[in-house]
Amino acid sequence: MSVADSLGVLLDVIERWLMQNINGPRILFVDDEPAVLRSLERISRKLDAEILTASSGKIALEIIEHAPVDVIVSDMRMPEMSGNQLLEQVAKITPETVRIVLTGFADMDMVLSAVNDGHIWGYLQKPWDNYDLIVKLKQALQLQQALAERTLMRRTIEQYQLYRKECFEGFIGDSVAMQFVYSSIEQCAPSHASVFITGPSGSGKEVAAHAIHRLSKRGEKPFIALNCAAIPSELMESEIFGHVKGAFSGAISNREGAASLANGGSLFLDEIGEMDINLQAKLLRFIQDGKYQKVGSGKEEHANIRFICATNRDPHLAIADKKLREDLFYRLNVISLFLPPLQDREQDSLKLAQHFLTYYSDIEEKDFAGFASDAESLILNYTWPGNVRQLQNVIHSAVVMSDGPLISKNILSSQLQGQGGVTASNITQPVVEQSLDFASIPESPSITSQGPIDGKIMSLAEVERRAIKHTIDKCEGNIVKAASELEVSPSTLYRKIQQWQEMLPE
Repeated sequence: MSVADSLGVLLDVIERWLMQNINGPRILFVDDEPAVLRSLERISRKLDAEILTASSGKIALEIIEHAPVDVIVSDMRMPEMSGNQLLEQVAKITPETVRIVLTGFADMDMVLSAVNDGHIWGYLQKPWDNYDLIVKLKQALQLQQALAERTLMRRTIEQYQLYRKECFEGFIGDSVAMQFVYSSIEQCAPSHASVFITGPSGSGKEVAAHAIHRLSKRGEKPFIALNCAAIPSELMESEIFGHVKGAFSGAISNREGAASLANGGSLFLDEIGEMDINLQAKLLRFIQDGKYQKVGSGKEEHANIRFICATNRDPHLAIADKKLREDLFYRLNVISLFLPPLQDREQDSLKLAQHFLTYYSDIEEKDFAGFASDAESLILNYTWPGNVRQLQNVIHSAVVMSDGPLISKNILSSQLQGQGGVTASNITQPVVEQSLDFASIPESPSITSQGPIDGKIMSLAEVERRAIKHTIDKCEGNIVKAASELEVSPSTLYRKIQQWQEMLPE
């Protein structure tokens, strides 16, 4: 079962629980005497609950199979099916339902046996006291709510543990953030839609692009990758479309471009915002109709390509800075995929470090048993501004510069010092405070922690800013968790925070 399927199963579990609770609690009384049912129904009207009645165990089971109830109260002595037999079946069908019997003194031995067997939660003796009945029912409803929440949590954990992936198509890590990435890739890969990948440098955008291609219907066709930031702008058009002999100085022969080489497959354009703005217009026409011309040629050619693009910048800021055409972005951004920074991936940094340690130990022909405990703490607590790429380089360097058998904290620290140093902010500060300094943005002068003062009304923009700041603080700086709480994408929060940061006075 895929990650997407497992998430679907989990959502079904949650949906069933919500459907059971959305209309309020349900109490079912079962007794073969109509007068008793009427009395119970009348007394229970004081409760904020839907009251149902059944005159036999068979009818009660039909009601429960159609829609589970929260509490069932059944008479012990009934024809055809006793209360004990009924509640034993209810316990198997919906174990979260709180089960109570109405009984006379003569049935107490049978009741106590049923309690010990787990078939019932409690009992009420006939004749009952109305006050005691209401108290008992209120307690039963509270217990059922707790049982339902515990069951939902258990099933959620079971589903996550059963279907979570520790690695996926070149990725390593089982954090919640990466489970969402894996699921998104599985969902979008089979389509022909263009994918726009965002995320900080070193977070694995090209790995994601490869995964999308391999899992697509084009997986057996070519995958061509171009880094728009690494190719001079004057050569970029030729790299994409190719050129004919004599098209420009140095063009001594015909050359196929990425458009031709990727025909039938996928073309990955990394750092799309670094492409010359004029070339972006030609690329847009190519994406729209699949037609292009090689540099220096008047012949129109055709290619069937799936486009996957990526950038480590916020595309909306790139558009504002005239680095990325807005029409090109919206043409490419059919499906958005955000790769979280390593520090938002829980325990993944240590799993990645262990993987890289094994990999580079083999390459360098060294024998390492693992990491010292203080080194593991450093790996988990460091912010890794360079993300997975930085971690990979640090572990490789540590393998080369150490003889083992354990990688120590001192070895890791020395390698990190060479990349800019291990500071307190690298170890303890959340991503928001280190990279975007969200905490330093001053409050509006008309706003206090309690709200507006001097009769001034808080603007919607300020309400939004305060809500985001409060949620990020609550999530201890974890952008992915905060975005989940606010039901927006992480890239939206990063963009807003960066915009607020740019508004600070120099």
